[in-house]
Amino acid sequence: MKAVQVTKTTKKIKYNKNGRLSFLPGRDIPIYMLLAPAVILLFVFHYIPIYGIVMGFQNYSPFKGVFRSEWVGLYHFKKFLTDASYWRVMKNTVIINIYSLIFSFPAPIIFALLLNEITNMKFKRTVQTISYLPYFISWVVTAGLVISVLSPTTGIVNIILNKAFGMEPIYFMVKKEYFRTILISSGIWKGVGMSSVYYLAAISSIDPNLYEASIIDGANRWKQTWYITLPGLSSIITVLLLLQIGSLLSIGFEQVFLLYNPMVYEVADVISTYTYRLGIEETQFSATTAIGFTQSVVNFVLLFIANRTARKVAGWSVW
Repeated sequence: MKAVQVTKTTKKIKYNKNGRLSFLPGRDIPIYMLLAPAVILLFVFHYIPIYGIVMGFQNYSPFKGVFRSEWVGLYHFKKFLTDASYWRVMKNTVIINIYSLIFSFPAPIIFALLLNEITNMKFKRTVQTISYLPYFISWVVTAGLVISVLSPTTGIVNIILNKAFGMEPIYFMVKKEYFRTILISSGIWKGVGMSSVYYLAAISSIDPNLYEASIIDGANRWKQTWYITLPGLSSIITVLLLLQIGSLLSIGFEQVFLLYNPMVYEVADVISTYTYRLGIEETQFSATTAIGFTQSVVNFVLLFIANRTARKVAGWSVW
């Protein structure tokens, strides 16, 4: 009976000239209907607002609107590219993202590899659950926790340093030399558990026979990780690394905005916080639009170059 059903299903499959599945209304329309809400939301909230880019080429006035505001060409682009403040925030954004690439990106990979080595399933699930919890805490609460922990009067870090080493209280949140470390560390603590899910899922899809064969050949755990697990993760690592490189000029607004203060602006002010102050507090909508547009173009170029490089070097790419 099952053989008959398989035969009937096989007969329905049709291919076009390119060897791909042909469009069949009865089969494909329900799939397109499921896809439609996501496409509509994407179009409404991500494509329609693109028309706002024209504000970057105008002296935009909310009272005149997009169609009656004065056109100024590339004036705002030239202005911010010659502004020392813009290059300072650009430098901070790139440095923080490079630090994130060096420290935050490998952290979930290492964490997933360590979890994979745990044989006690009860302990493994407990560790996983605990590591996921910070992800569900908002950045408002997380920033409050970080500030409390590092408080010079009641923070646990200063209390330990004082009791153990007799050190004077350190004002971590207003010291420029500590800000980037605090930012990266808090980001790793919050996201390492949830980010490791991708890698754990990829590890679970690796053929167990490869491990059994390696054990017969005398491979220890380190060699199994190096020659089997890491190559099995190469595709997901490549894709996520490309996306990280593609957002080299972007950085999360909330985390920086909630943790920084005027005392550390020199090392903490990034493009997103700079455009927030420029656009919301100083109502320079055209300037912020020009900065955002330039940022998006540079990110796209970086992603394109990284994608081409990955395709040539690793044989994997996003598209």
